Amino acid sequence: MSESSLNTTRRYFLGQCTGISVGAMALHALAEQPEVPGLPSLPHFAPKAKRVIFLTHSGGPSQLELYDHKPGLMRLAGTELPESVRQGQRLTTMTANQKQLILPGLTQFSRCGKSGATISEWLPHLQGVADDLCFIKSMTTDQINHAPAMTQFLTGHQLPGRPSMGSWISYGLGSLNRNLPDYLVLISKMQRPSDQPLYDHYWGSGFLPSRYQGVKLRNSKDPVLYLTDPEGLPRHLRRGMLDGLAELNQMRFEKTHDPEITTRIRQYEMAYRMQSSVPELTDLSDEPDHVFDMYGPDSRRAGSYAANCILARRLAERGVRFIQLFHPDWDHHSRLPSWCTARCRDTDQPSAALIKDLKQRGLLDDTLVLWGGEFGRGVAGQGKWDSPEAGRDHHPRCFTMWMAGGGIKPGITYGATDDFSYNVAENPVHVRDLHATVMHQLGIDHERFTFRAQGLDFRLTGVEPAKVVKGILA
Repeated sequence: MSESSLNTTRRYFLGQCTGISVGAMALHALAEQPEVPGLPSLPHFAPKAKRVIFLTHSGGPSQLELYDHKPGLMRLAGTELPESVRQGQRLTTMTANQKQLILPGLTQFSRCGKSGATISEWLPHLQGVADDLCFIKSMTTDQINHAPAMTQFLTGHQLPGRPSMGSWISYGLGSLNRNLPDYLVLISKMQRPSDQPLYDHYWGSGFLPSRYQGVKLRNSKDPVLYLTDPEGLPRHLRRGMLDGLAELNQMRFEKTHDPEITTRIRQYEMAYRMQSSVPELTDLSDEPDHVFDMYGPDSRRAGSYAANCILARRLAERGVRFIQLFHPDWDHHSRLPSWCTARCRDTDQPSAALIKDLKQRGLLDDTLVLWGGEFGRGVAGQGKWDSPEAGRDHHPRCFTMWMAGGGIKPGITYGATDDFSYNVAENPVHVRDLHATVMHQLGIDHERFTFRAQGLDFRLTGVEPAKVVKGILA
């Protein structure tokens, strides 16, 4: 018997023999569901983390100024980078035609906490939580330009069209909160216009159903567009309109079996519930003064990185599965001393406060926090190396990230770079390995977690080898 015949038989049996339509059954299931479940096969094993907060710093923060201390470069200042170090590695067009003259790190470093982690003077608050952090100094990626590097960093592939990590996790594990999306994105409202573009596909769902894409909270009167009812529309009329739409959509689904129709039904219902949950979430007036003091002087400015860190903690308390903050403008091709210090002032105190806040509320143990950008910066100065106007070019061969909570071993430094912070010297961690490790902490075996599209079984970590970084697991 053909599949279409089976479908007809099932529909006839349910509709004619029992008097219950498929549409009525589906609408009832949607209405009664306390939360959105993930795949029945997940998690593959007991997870260490329930949720992720990804502090995404767009533009390529300089590991040489922030975390990867190379004091030996001082005696090499202004000399040309040896070819034995560079090994013919690709440069961008911005520095390919200039001499690669060494620019030593511009900051003083301290050994912090019992772990002795090296952290820059530009990050004094992170110095205070060093023993809660796990530094990975041997991160590496394949892409040297921002858009493909960030796309790979977030989706596992350099070309747009694949689901982001947050979408994969939302699809696999489902939601812990019926009244908020399980993947939320917060973008810093900069105090000057940002020249760092942030594309929607960074938090897109790719070929997964669109209900798994990240929902962006805007820094405005309406945090989510089109959520507010028009003036004069009573609540009961909105409810009746949604019920009618759901019935029409379900009738269409019965004919086409298009999964995007059920997504539409769910999203209408989610929007209805968010009309209450979002204003309550984004109203920080119930936060005590000592919380704002802990997150720093910018924390009362709506849309700031500091305010978004407070929102991230509130989202974690409410069970949101994947929370992603974007802070742009780390692309310091020039004026490195002034621009990099400005970004550190934006982010240092709030990032450290988030770790302390989660920890004191008992949330850090099952919340995995990540800090990092799409790549690092090169050791050669861009422009006149000894000028205040000097900067650094993109560098994908090695960069630093840190992680905290969620079953990650605290107070350690993993991996190392060579004396020039140019190549990985010990324990390389590719972006694919990062993805595999994050999923492992959430109870997911990355090799077994796939989605069939266009005749292929896709996974976040792709087809090239990827490993869980066991050396950083508690």
